[in-house]
Parts: sequence; C-alpha cells; structure tokens
Amino acid sequence: MARSVCAALGAALLVPGVALAQSPAASPSTGYPLRPVRIVAPQPAGSGVDTYTRAIAHKLTEAWGQQVIVDNRPGANGIIGIEQVTKAKPDGYTLLAAFTSVLVINPHVYKTLPYDPQRDLTPVMQTITNSIALVVHPNLPVRSPKALVALAKSRPRDLLYASNGVGNVSHLSAELLSAETGVLLTHVPYKGATPAIQETISGQVALTFPTLIGVSAHIRANRLRLLATCGEKRASLFPETPTMAESGFPGMIVTGWGGYMAPANTPRDIVAAFQREAARALHSPDLRERLSALGSDPEVSTPEQFAAFLKSETDKWARVVKRAGIYQSQ
Repeated sequence: MARSVCAALGAALLVPGVALAQSPAASPSTGYPLRPVRIVAPQPAGSGVDTYTRAIAHKLTEAWGQQVIVDNRPGANGIIGIEQVTKAKPDGYTLLAAFTSVLVINPHVYKTLPYDPQRDLTPVMQTITNSIALVVHPNLPVRSPKALVALAKSRPRDLLYASNGVGNVSHLSAELLSAETGVLLTHVPYKGATPAIQETISGQVALTFPTLIGVSAHIRANRLRLLATCGEKRASLFPETPTMAESGFPGMIVTGWGGYMAPANTPRDIVAAFQREAARALHSPDLRERLSALGSDPEVSTPEQFAAFLKSETDKWARVVKRAGIYQSQ
C-alpha cells in the first residue's frame, strides 16, 4: 500500500535531533518555554490531526529554540490521550491537540469518562477547521451521494462504513446520513483515522467520512473516490465536488475543527504565551499555504473565543447524539 503523503509530511516536519533555531523567542514575562514542550495528539501518526499538529509544532520549534514534540496517543476515541493531559502538571509543557469528537461529543456518548473537558482542561485556542468528506472505495459502483443512497437502500446493512471510533464525527456523519435518508449501514469502528482510512482503501469497508486533510492525497491518487464534502460551501481543494447539501441532503452539514487545550489551572500568562506564538505561526503564509493545500482552513482564536465556541459546539452535538441514540459505557 502506498504510504500516505500525510504521514510522510508529518515525519519530515518533526525529526528528533533536527537543529533548532539559534534565537529563542521565549516570552519575556514568563521565560516560557525553558525546555521542550509536548503536544499529545490522541490520533495515530499520519492522521489529519497528527499532520497539522506537526506542521504547527515545527513552526513553534523554530520560533522558540525549544523542541515541540508531538506525542501520538491514539485509542478509545481519544480518551487515552486526553487522560494523560488532564493528569499532567499544569505548567504549559504538556498540551492537548484536541478536536471535535474528544471535546464536545464524547461527554454525550460515554456514560462515564475519566475526564470532564470543562473541569479538567483549559481552552487555549482554535487552530483549524476541517472539511468532512464522503469517500468510497473506487470499486463501489457509485459516483454521487444519491447513487450511494440508492445502492444502500437496495442492500440494507450490506454496506460497511468505517469510523475513527464510536461517537467520532466520522461515526455521527454516517448516522446523520441514515437519519436523513433512512438507509441502513453497518458501522465498523477503528482506533483512529489512519486505520479507518486504510481499511476503506483496501476495500474491507465501502465508505467513510474522514477529514479532507487525511485523504486528499488518496483521492488524487485514485485510491479513494470523493463523492461530496459536508461543509456549507464547497472545499477549495476540490471545488468541482459538490457539497452534500447541493447533492440533495440539506441536513448533512458537518465540519470538524482542531484546537489546543492545556491542563486545568495552567497559569494564564503561560496560556497566553503559547497562544500568541501559535497564532503567529498560523498567520505565516507558508504554513497557511501548506494547510490549505491539504484541505484545512487555519483559524486563530483567543482562549475566551475558543471557550465560547466549545460551549456552542457542545450544545449542538448533544442534540445530534440524542437523536442518533448513541451511548457507550466505559
């Protein structure tokens, strides 16, 4: 199987032993950072979360003269990675690369969790908005969402779809499609985006709803067929591809996003120092161009703006989970 371009990019961006910038840009008020910073990514290497996290980490390493290490901790729909961060010392040297599912969906899906996002984590900033895509294995005889729905209705429960885990956006996107159309699909959850995508490429499952950043290279290489994107407008990376709403499914508007969280009680000046430098990185033309080329839109917010955004997203996904009837025990 061809190696994912995303995985190759991630490996190239952050290699142990790379020479660091000679002029550290530590915050004058805090001296932060004085040693390497660890960002926990609760998804496998090569996933979309991993790719953009490493891209930002590379810019921070250059700016600070301190290595910013991405630590992949996949499993349990992000719960394993988040729990590590909530138990870390709140000193700014361990942060979380958070995304939609782990912050605002998991609390509604799981009966019990070893963390409470509002109690155990501190918002730092939003970093990115991701397009969600509907992709199928190229051998599936469909070239539009309507054709996929027709095939699924003719073969109830025969079509398997992969998700990044129970309650992940990839799972709920398929549940929304079922609610919109009445189709019966069979869910196959995986431990993260990378295996879900790989199994779709191999033909073990028929379709999946990944972030566009995680599959853009596979679409171009014809390893996956893109049927539609799920945003309010077309993805700039594939402007010829219609949205699900344009394809006749107005309720299928789903976007993913990423951001940084710190352990609760991390000092405000440390949070501000990290947010300030990460915002500078996200405003840099080279990083914006790189992320846009992969299908993601850079976003920059303050901790307060991110906190308000998290509240609105939590309320929205609570309604979706309740409607879908998805509940898991821990």
